[in-house]
Amino acid sequence: MIPVMSSEITPEHVYFARRSFIKAMGLSAAGAFLAACAPNGSSDALEGPAPVALEAVDELGDSLNTFEAITNYNNYYEFSLDKSAVARVSRGFQTSPWSVEVGGMVQNPGVYDIDDLRTQFVQRESVYRMRCVEGWSMVIPWMGFPLNELLRAVEPTSDAKYVRFETVYRPEEMPGQSSSYYDWPYIEGLRLDEAMNDLTLLATGLYGRDLLPQSGAPVRLVVPWKYGFKSIKSIVRINLVDDQPVSLWETAAPNEYGFYANVNPDVSHPRWSQSSERRIGETGRRPTLAFNGYSEEVAHLYEGMDLKANF
Repeated sequence: MIPVMSSEITPEHVYFARRSFIKAMGLSAAGAFLAACAPNGSSDALEGPAPVALEAVDELGDSLNTFEAITNYNNYYEFSLDKSAVARVSRGFQTSPWSVEVGGMVQNPGVYDIDDLRTQFVQRESVYRMRCVEGWSMVIPWMGFPLNELLRAVEPTSDAKYVRFETVYRPEEMPGQSSSYYDWPYIEGLRLDEAMNDLTLLATGLYGRDLLPQSGAPVRLVVPWKYGFKSIKSIVRINLVDDQPVSLWETAAPNEYGFYANVNPDVSHPRWSQSSERRIGETGRRPTLAFNGYSEEVAHLYEGMDLKANF
């Protein structure tokens, strides 16, 4: 895959103008219908190659971060610990051919190549806030589809309780995987009901384009009410299991990174407060919202749980 050069990227003002044009041409009704089926009206279906109209803000009125900011400030330790270096170091990463194996406790295990994921499941645009455990945040217009559509296709058995995700292991292309400090490959997990929530996304693009390597190409998880490290990138394997998966970060620092990792301003990281965050592109800080502002959609998943003990 040849990386997309910055000169080839659609500028934000053109991107939003095109969406406004599509809306004016009468596609907004279709978008509104689909959005009614989506949480908070933040997701729309795609009409051909162009996204159906969305505002240039999320449902809270926060502006989208620019494509350049999103794709040049990246936590991706497989490539580099330096956020500003990931885009450069990942340029040679091969994202085609690519397949994702889905199995474990399912009735219909299968292998899906990236074209299968893009054509068998309707791609939608979803504007989500992303909150990093380090205390910074972005607003990102993802393209993809709800994970629950793939899970329904493979039919989890009654014994399945969790979903385990695994990133590709290619130390020859991902120099960070040569580090012995971390237990590669990257592993993450969700409870099955979290994975089935309509907000949980398998993302294949952003800003109307396929994902670039630094953003987790060609397919990644997006779980917007959890800290960003839960949204595992460059997925090659998804298994339905009955035991709670142990993630890479739980293995590396279990006292700092719990299984749930729900955004919670009342539960500090051992080394810093989580009560506020810095939106990339802004100079000040803003209060952090419980569940990153998605409480209405997900708080019921944790009723009766001690969210400090289950951090």
